[in-house]
Amino acid sequence: MLFWKKEKKTAPRKTYDKETRKPAIRVSICSGEKVAGFQEINSGKFHEIQLIRTDADLEEFLETYGLKKEEVATIY
Repeated sequence: MLFWKKEKKTAPRKTYDKETRKPAIRVSICSGEKVAGFQEINSGKFHEIQLIRTDADLEEFLETYGLKKEEVATIY
């Protein structure tokens, strides 16, 4: 019996408009809930992308958009 390994397909990296938005994590002061997304530079409006429950969720967000942890601002 032969078993073939399936190649893991990596999802293509998603992009965002770097001129108008910056990556950020919004943290609730009351509950500590974290949400990753992008904040508009001009208006300050936050666009939610993903709920962050564990470090793995954060790593997934960073990998999806090709970001480094240092590039992501924290908003309270």
